[in-house]
Amino acid sequence: MSILLPRPLRGIIPPLATPLLDRDTVDRPALESLIENMIAAGVAGLFALGTTGEAPGLSYRLRAEILDHVCSIAAGRVPVLVSITDTSAVESLNFARLAVKAGASGLVLAPPYYFTMSQSELLSYLKRLAPELPLPVYLYNIPSLTKTQYAAATVRAAADLDNVYGVKDSSGDMQYFAELLRALADRPDFAVLCGPEELLAAAIAMGAHGGIAGGSNLSPELYVSLYRAAVSGDAERVRQLQAVVMAISDGVYRVHPEGSAYLRGMKCALSILGRCRNIMAEPYEPYGSLESEQIRAALLRAGLFAQAKS
Repeated sequence: MSILLPRPLRGIIPPLATPLLDRDTVDRPALESLIENMIAAGVAGLFALGTTGEAPGLSYRLRAEILDHVCSIAAGRVPVLVSITDTSAVESLNFARLAVKAGASGLVLAPPYYFTMSQSELLSYLKRLAPELPLPVYLYNIPSLTKTQYAAATVRAAADLDNVYGVKDSSGDMQYFAELLRALADRPDFAVLCGPEELLAAAIAMGAHGGIAGGSNLSPELYVSLYRAAVSGDAERVRQLQAVVMAISDGVYRVHPEGSAYLRGMKCALSILGRCRNIMAEPYEPYGSLESEQIRAALLRAGLFAQAKS
């Protein structure tokens, strides 16, 4: 069951991790538990098959199955957004149609990766693709993985397309984020969402509408509370919660310097907490016992996860 998206979309929208039993089998009970925990914590929506969900490493068959499961479990209680990013426009359209059938409320679209694109080429692509998409679209700016950035002027031009409802910025560049907010100042209905959870409070203070925080898989209550404190201007509460967010970021996502550290740390932490198995989508392999002990200690230092003691 899909539900209408508020404009702008506000709050915490967790990017769902993907619990796996093996490289091509989803762990549905674990996925259901994650979603129920998030909804109980007061999230504003769910984002399936993004970076945190390891989507590029999953088969198209499994992605469709996960989409069906997420929408079925959510059952219209919160909106479900789903990534349709692909190197092929046809495959993006195909998955968008599956999203409608499953009951999703919105789509998330990063620039096509592999081939580089100029901003004029990217905007032309959006103008051709967006009218064919059957649900509202949120642009996904993550140049570290796609090579192509949505320039602020491109986002503003795309905002004039009827079904482009917002943007998620995962660049981590707050100067760019400020530029984005300035470019969209005349569009209060257009959602500007922050990706990096470490910057969530600062982004809210600047005028962001919410965040898509990966740590919500570990503790949705933490990020919902941080969002609410930031919106209400409770500086002391923000300071307290921000310290916990940074402890998680430093101790869980940065065990090694490789680019895979965030995903591997997230999946390892979820397994320590009993939320899912420590099974990664290819091409990555899970952390071993040494990293697991480091992450267990980090979870304990964060002061939230009593489960990590066992």
